[in-house]
Amino acid sequence: MKMKGGANVHWSTSSGSGKRKRRKTYSARVDFFTYKSVLVCTTPPWDACVSSISCQLPRGDFPSSFNGIHGRISYSLTVGFDRPWHLSKEFITELNFVNHIDPNQPELWASLSGSNSKTLCCLCCASGPITMTVSLDKKAFKPGETAKMVCSFSNASSRTATPKVKLQQKQMYYTHSRNSKRMVFKQLAWVSGEPIGAHTSDVQSEILLTVPSSASLTVSNCSILEVDYFIEVSLCVTGSADLTVLFPIILYEVRSHAHPMQYSGANI
Repeated sequence: MKMKGGANVHWSTSSGSGKRKRRKTYSARVDFFTYKSVLVCTTPPWDACVSSISCQLPRGDFPSSFNGIHGRISYSLTVGFDRPWHLSKEFITELNFVNHIDPNQPELWASLSGSNSKTLCCLCCASGPITMTVSLDKKAFKPGETAKMVCSFSNASSRTATPKVKLQQKQMYYTHSRNSKRMVFKQLAWVSGEPIGAHTSDVQSEILLTVPSSASLTVSNCSILEVDYFIEVSLCVTGSADLTVLFPIILYEVRSHAHPMQYSGANI
């Protein structure tokens, strides 16, 4: 049997046009570990042979499994067997590895707050200010959990403003030297709040946003691939740039009594 874990990234860029068009490819790979073990079953009949597989992963801070547009972090288990006068066979199972965070970090459970303001301009005239103050109940969330934003809005302009909340995923891919990189943003969820009418002040609002249960976990401990998350709270005004507050968050799993490696695949 063989168990291995690693990360790889790959992307390409183009420049020029026509016959002068050039394509450049970037790639990198990191191997976390490779574990091998020999299992012996020599007594016929082999159809009745049952072997229990167990192994201890090497110690290390390995990142959670992830599949992205330009790369992946993967773990696999390969079991093969040989029989006299028969072709050898191999079975490969993908493993879902979860890197558990230390929950005893006060900064993960402390509330976050932010504010922003602007005025709308038309020729030489400026509107009254549009302001917002937002607080987020904590920084760390599990997939499927709901985040709560408490907002205070003031709109002294003559236009209606609509609050919107988005969950953004940022994927970063690097070469080994980090001289080259590729960034990908993906919107995972969004929700709109009640519109804020013109010439209103001190409007209090509570907005809830549920993190998709299928969302991948944060990856910050891999040299060539990182996955970060942001909650973006915006006030949208027609004909003007959005007023925005960003909150960096972490998606995590806590350690349970179950084994930290969950996997599914063909029975060997």
